[in-house]
Amino acid sequence: MSKTHSNDDTHELPIVTIETPENQHLKVSTLSQTHYPPGFFRKVVAEVVATFLLVFVTCGSAALATTSNEQKVSQLGASLAGGLIVTVMIYAVGHISGAHMNPAVTLAFAVVGHFRWNQVPIYAAAQLTGSISASFCLRILLQQVKHLGTTTPSGTDSQALIMEIIVTFAMMFVTSAVATDSKAVGELAGIAVGSAVCITSILAGPVSGGSMNPVRTIGPALASNNYKGIWVYIVGPITGTISGVMCYNFIRATDNPIQTSSSFKLRRMKSNDEIATVTDEISSL
Repeated sequence: MSKTHSNDDTHELPIVTIETPENQHLKVSTLSQTHYPPGFFRKVVAEVVATFLLVFVTCGSAALATTSNEQKVSQLGASLAGGLIVTVMIYAVGHISGAHMNPAVTLAFAVVGHFRWNQVPIYAAAQLTGSISASFCLRILLQQVKHLGTTTPSGTDSQALIMEIIVTFAMMFVTSAVATDSKAVGELAGIAVGSAVCITSILAGPVSGGSMNPVRTIGPALASNNYKGIWVYIVGPITGTISGVMCYNFIRATDNPIQTSSSFKLRRMKSNDEIATVTDEISSL
């Protein structure tokens, strides 16, 4: 394919640029690297694994908490397990993918400019893949359990919706603080977010199940074929996370420049080949 460029001097021959397949491939490669930089696939895989483990632990413990077995997990134990797995995953893959594990969190950070919009659908797909895989894995392992940690309203849908918005707001408010504010204590980010998840799930459990994560509800719903009030767990977390991140952005100190990406600040000893502070995109839930 060739393009002819006109020239103001009519005595000169036109300049012809030939676009070879190699040039076209180079353009596509450059465009791809601009939107999806090298290492992005590793981030996607990390999100799949982290979300798989999140759903496997939270829904597995919640499912065992509803069985009649004398050695079942208590409701408090299920809430603690949810908070602990979030903490562990943040420290495990936070430096790789940010450990979002939650499309509502990813979307919220994109809304305030801390995450690229073109990467949101891929992150969400990875998180959904991890959730569905974990849910059907639990379906095989816990065949005697009818509902595999599904979250459904114990009262009305409106009650569950309000609860999900409030607890997700609280979780995202804490997440935004430790992930985007340079004045926050970054080394304790995992503990802070995990504790927030644990506390809010203890409170919300009897009312809405304390999902705070659309894929944490969608995966078990598909595996259990139970879709009661599922819209609550999509609208509620998204509303709560966006409100939480925008609220913290409004009240945060403004004397320092806002970071361009959400990150847990894991400070390490400075070496000859690395800087003292390593920052990476985050998450929670």
